[in-house]
Amino acid sequence: MSTGYQIYDQSGTYFFTFQVVDWVDVFTRKVYRNIVLQSLDQCRKHKGLQVWAYVIMSNHVHTIWSAENGNLSDIVRDFKRHTASKILKEIKESGESRKDWMLKRFELVAKRHKRNSALQFWTHENYAIELVSHAFSCQKMAYIHENPVRSGLVEKAEDWMYSSQRNYSGLACLIEIDKADI
Repeated sequence: MSTGYQIYDQSGTYFFTFQVVDWVDVFTRKVYRNIVLQSLDQCRKHKGLQVWAYVIMSNHVHTIWSAENGNLSDIVRDFKRHTASKILKEIKESGESRKDWMLKRFELVAKRHKRNSALQFWTHENYAIELVSHAFSCQKMAYIHENPVRSGLVEKAEDWMYSSQRNYSGLACLIEIDKADI
């Protein structure tokens, strides 16, 4: 039985939400945000991922993605597997002050699902919604970019460093994206 929203059109453009299990605030640390950014960049350069928008919040990531090669599900799977592995390794090996608590949360969630290993980082759901119209795409793009503003982290969307709004605003950005004509 599948969980979450399905990617039916492998060549389509989708809005995704990737959520850390139990809403653990992992991405309050720069090192973990950078792992997500590096993975996005590598998937763009080597797997044909098209990144149209993204924002990294404290415990989830919103994106708009498509795949040049019609293999979006494969890229999503690889992205989640790679980032989970790298982040969990970093938590275990670094001086993370919340290490024991975080690893215990990831272990407890993993025990609830028979398809897990010892630890689960991301929820199994991808919350994938296909963007089928220009208006809906614009709505989801605004939702992504306004997330830090709605959360009270910044006053203007372009001030959040971990968002593609900076790319669209012509400001210094952390990774390149595939800019949409919106």
